[in-house]
Amino acid sequence: MPEKRRPDGALPPHPTLSGYYGRDEDRPDFVRGLFDSAAPDYDRIEGYMAFGWGRWYRREALARAGLFEGLRVLDVAIGTGLVAREAVRLAGGTSRITGLDPSAGMLAEARRHLGVRGVLGIGERLPFSDDSFDFLSMGYALRHLSDLAATLREFRRVLKPGGTLCVLELTRPENRLGYAALRFYLRRVVPTFTRLRTRNRKAELLMRYFWDTIETCVPPERILTAMDGAGFVDVRRALVIGLFSEYTGYKPGTRPTPPGPARKPERSNFFVRKMER
Repeated sequence: MPEKRRPDGALPPHPTLSGYYGRDEDRPDFVRGLFDSAAPDYDRIEGYMAFGWGRWYRREALARAGLFEGLRVLDVAIGTGLVAREAVRLAGGTSRITGLDPSAGMLAEARRHLGVRGVLGIGERLPFSDDSFDFLSMGYALRHLSDLAATLREFRRVLKPGGTLCVLELTRPENRLGYAALRFYLRRVVPTFTRLRTRNRKAELLMRYFWDTIETCVPPERILTAMDGAGFVDVRRALVIGLFSEYTGYKPGTRPTPPGPARKPERSNFFVRKMER
């Protein structure tokens, strides 16, 4: 399937959602405003939305991607620090982690909870030097980018040779029953529960927006192709319980090796499927 680029050459992760914002140019301010407003309640929302399973899963996903002690990590779209918190544990402390986010509200929460270095900025224009990080993570924020191609090129630029990219994302289920169940849960149950628990209308709107971006997001193969086009090698995707996609790739070069025994590669099983391309 050919890439659906805009006239300016950008590759957006989903079409314009005019019910939320008028033009593509309005999307960044709209999304930033939602996250700024939802920031104080975001961890609580995520906790009940994921039934308390999220923390364990994020740590396992980072470990599967090859994060180990001593690596220097950039967590793009750090939010309140949900992914970075697990990166701190695996990489060996807050000094190894840098977080970037366009939302001042979310970044303030990450700094308060974790004490990591936080930088205000966007993935499409990273304010870091070339070859700065060993590992770059992004958790559930690919759908909020303006240009996948430009962002992935920036990710490759700031990674050291041999560095790892790990993108975690929710993927629309392929089977009809799973799709219907997830749609009902994320489009109806979670926003309603958010409103009742937080009384935060912007947080409720953010939860509804989440589902609409999942439903309209470009398919996984296009994301993999964009990673190829940005210059990553050994690009792969794993699918966890038919819902959580883990995209990994490497900047060409010699990859760092862990100080102790390496984690054994996981084979496909009931929970984690290594997807063929």
